[in-house]
Amino acid sequence: MDSSNAKVLWRPQDKAVSSANIAGFVRFLRETSLPNLGDSYQELHAESIRDPGLFWRSVWEFGGITGAIGRRSFVPGSSMRDAKWFPDATINFAEAMLKPSQLGNVEYANSIALLATNELGERRGLSRLQLYEQVCKLAFFLKTQGIGSGDRVVAVIPNIAEAIVAHLAVAAIGAVWSSCSPDFGDDAICDRYGQIEPRVLITVAECRYGGKTLHPIAKVARTLDRLRTIETVVIIGQSDDRESMVLAERVQRCDWNEIVGSKAVPFDFERFPFDHPLCILYSSGTTGIPKCIVHGVGGTLMQHAKEHLLHCDIKPDDTLFYYTTTGWMMWNWLLSAIGSGASILLFDGSPFAMGPGTLWEIARNERVTHFGASPRYYMTLEKEGFEPAKGGGLERLRCVLSTGSPLLPETFDWIYRAISPSINLASISGGTDILSCFVLGNPTMPVCRGQIQCKGLGMDVQVFNDQGMKVIGVPGELVCTSPFPSMPVRFWNDPDETKYKGAYFERFDGVWCHGDWAQEESNGGFIIFGRSDATLNPGGVRIGTAEIYQQVETVPEIADCLATVLRSDGDEQIVLFVTMKHGAKFTPELATAVRQKLKERCSPRHVPKFIAEVPDLPRTVSGKLSEIAVRSAINGSNLGNAGALANPECLAFFTSWKP
Repeated sequence: MDSSNAKVLWRPQDKAVSSANIAGFVRFLRETSLPNLGDSYQELHAESIRDPGLFWRSVWEFGGITGAIGRRSFVPGSSMRDAKWFPDATINFAEAMLKPSQLGNVEYANSIALLATNELGERRGLSRLQLYEQVCKLAFFLKTQGIGSGDRVVAVIPNIAEAIVAHLAVAAIGAVWSSCSPDFGDDAICDRYGQIEPRVLITVAECRYGGKTLHPIAKVARTLDRLRTIETVVIIGQSDDRESMVLAERVQRCDWNEIVGSKAVPFDFERFPFDHPLCILYSSGTTGIPKCIVHGVGGTLMQHAKEHLLHCDIKPDDTLFYYTTTGWMMWNWLLSAIGSGASILLFDGSPFAMGPGTLWEIARNERVTHFGASPRYYMTLEKEGFEPAKGGGLERLRCVLSTGSPLLPETFDWIYRAISPSINLASISGGTDILSCFVLGNPTMPVCRGQIQCKGLGMDVQVFNDQGMKVIGVPGELVCTSPFPSMPVRFWNDPDETKYKGAYFERFDGVWCHGDWAQEESNGGFIIFGRSDATLNPGGVRIGTAEIYQQVETVPEIADCLATVLRSDGDEQIVLFVTMKHGAKFTPELATAVRQKLKERCSPRHVPKFIAEVPDLPRTVSGKLSEIAVRSAINGSNLGNAGALANPECLAFFTSWKP
């Protein structure tokens, strides 16, 4: 059912609309190429699809992207996969971020590029000049190690300033970056890095999470026998645990402080083709070994510039914060905001280290303008009864971002009630596959309860039914029907592109099918119901798990839940697994209340056949619920790659569970 009449929770003020970057972009287009362009977002989006070459060239020029743009912007191909973007352009990602040509401006050079904080309350910042100098020193060191274009440099590293420096230094020499956070297990690290054969690994001696000291270097030491291509390990900091610092004899050990503390040397940024590899990200890996997704320099840079400048309205004096780890795509997305002239804020540690207000105290102190986290984080605050607004000091906050899973309508309500009624709540959705967004926010449009505001500029996003026809107001597959620059360059070790094409183009011939179960509304908004491979299908009716979660999350005794299906006699029966809040008890009466709520608020088909309490729910290393792992476990199917989970031990409950 079309819910386009959903309640409007926020409308931008006229002054904010006229001063938004996207309004400036419209004026730029009128002056340069489209004199008759109207004011509506719908018209702007239509133009961005009608002439993609003109649109993306305009993004480059409007964003002041450093590089040689070349003559051609877009060359169509016989398929989406064959299209070429900026085939004559040359670019260096690090140069585009650091803008060395502007460092002669003292005010710009001394402005803060990044701030780094942690759960101990420690804080340090790097100016744009300091960041540039450290990047150049590390890049020079890597070149002395024989690392060059196309070589892989990897990291097991928390969300600290050194991680940003390292990624930019790797990009500066045309090498390829890939990172995992310290909470990745040995197998998860080796499953990823073992495929891409890195030569250098960067890590920390120790770090903290939730009050505990971790030793990532010990994990690295254990994996070196399996990662035989690594020649050099660069270590940040020291550890009291000397045994954990023992590395394989064949590996050269280098100290980070010695590298970045060395004398400055001249460094020239070599420019590379638009589709030169920048970084490698990974699929979740819960159904097998993770796929290695290679993203290009130009596509990443262009998409992020568009999203930061136009959709998030990020400006030079803004501060962007996103709670993320280096193992999640949002870390890469956060980093790129440096290129838009904003400051980025990093946090290393538990978001609840000092209570529910941990991140909000930092947001106040650092005068954050854009605050981002996962829906799970916001729902946890809501269940704890915490209201950030009561602490005051959030006057500069203009935008709250959310991604990682569907943001439920009730959480929309809580954010506007507990954080601020005057912010743009930008629920965004895209993914690791495109290192960007298909649907996202817009500072010039209203926010409707439970809806993502709009499809991204330059992204021909639609929802298809099973017959491959566009539908509005009913759920279907989220697709993109035209090429876009942030399509992956390739998958690693996929020479004939069998894996690549199978991942995105098998469902509908020649159309990118993203694997999200979604609904487009008549007002242009979107609802994401979850992954389409995790949708429930009782009696042949497809149900998104988010529809169930939306109701169960309102039950105060339940901490978390996961819905899946048990196959029986050729049909599917919905099973709901729940974890309880501390001190709350699971009772038959509670199960009855949940069923009644789902029947009344959704439909009889949404009512679970079975509801069971569990000690824990499986999550991927990026924190997402693994519905597929539970479905496999309770149905006796192959569990795939349990090592891709952050807590694989919890699967033992599900494999032995009987209704």
